[in-house]
Formats: sequence, C-alpha cells, structure tokens
Amino acid sequence: MSLQQVLEALVDPVRRGIVRELYASDEDRACGTFDLTVSKSTATHHFNVLREAGLIRQRYVGTSRMNTLRRNEIEAVFPGLLDALLARGEA
Repeated sequence: MSLQQVLEALVDPVRRGIVRELYASDEDRACGTFDLTVSKSTATHHFNVLREAGLIRQRYVGTSRMNTLRRNEIEAVFPGLLDALLARGEA
C-alpha cells in the first residue's frame, strides 16, 4: 500500500463516496447497496481501483461481492489519513 496509490484512488469523487459510506458503516456492504450515479461497469472499475490501492477488501457471499474498508491496516500505515480525508462533508 503506497500513499501515492491511495491518494490517486481517493481523488475521484465516486471512490471517495464509496470509502465514506464504508467508513460510516459498521458492517460489510454489497456493491449493489451503494447509491452510485455511474453504470455497473464503471462502478466495477471504481471498486477495483479501491481494492488495488489497498483501501478495501472484497469477498463473495453467495452471489454478492461484499466490501470492507481496511480501516485498521490503513491506520497502521498512515495514521490519521482517513480521518483527515473524510472529516469534511465533501471529503
């Protein structure tokens, strides 16, 4: 997980929205439960970018792909980064 890759992943407002929703959630979320304004294939791209940057973990439960914010791992490598980036309403 590199800072450059994390910041590049979070520069997009759709991806920041996904991370913000996961940050606020106490449980894993299926891809289809996010209120995204992009097509399914574009949403898949955004989830892939977040996963490759190390921000989320994905696993299958039946036919649903569940997403988890890797909050503890991110905090261990970049202390305070998520709080700083998501503290504002528009983060």
